[in-house]
Amino acid sequence: MATTSEDVWRILAELATAQAELTAAQSELTAAQKETDRQLKETDRQQKENAQQQKKTDKQLKELGQQIGGLGAKFGSFTEGLALPSMEKILRQRFGMEVVSPSVRVSKDGQHLEIDVLAYTNGQLNTAYIVEVKSHAREESISQLKSILQRFRRFFPEHKDKKLYGILAAVHVSPGLREKILQEGFYVARIHDQVFELDIPDNFQPQIY
Repeated sequence: MATTSEDVWRILAELATAQAELTAAQSELTAAQKETDRQLKETDRQQKENAQQQKKTDKQLKELGQQIGGLGAKFGSFTEGLALPSMEKILRQRFGMEVVSPSVRVSKDGQHLEIDVLAYTNGQLNTAYIVEVKSHAREESISQLKSILQRFRRFFPEHKDKKLYGILAAVHVSPGLREKILQEGFYVARIHDQVFELDIPDNFQPQIY
């Protein structure tokens, strides 16, 4: 069958339409690719901003942690300073201690021991007291004091023959924890009118270490 001029024009028209549709599709694809690139750049920008913000947040948290640690150390020092005069009075007048030393730190064979207050006397009494000072007493405060008492004679062999007692002095002690401290045979001292006072029952029997 011979191809007429009408067929040729029809075929050319169809090709032109197809070409136009292909061009439109390519334009849409190009636009979509540009939008994707834009979104990727925006995402990358946001990620960089988030990373910078995270670094800033980490820095702020670190600085805050240092500030809190500093405040804790200052408050601990304040508590120890507050405790010392009244504890010294108790140790000297009630227990007859001759030497009262705050902030005792000793090192021996690579091991270290820190004592908030160490008091002792020789002669007939031949006794020593270790005072652990806390702003807020917790369960681990008992274990800490017990550990110090158990290690004491290794660091202070010159006091190995002394009777040794423990006192836990704290600004705040819950009633339940107070009972546990007493059960361990430790004296309890609590703050009252800015002065530490012993808080023990009349029949209290301290543990000798």
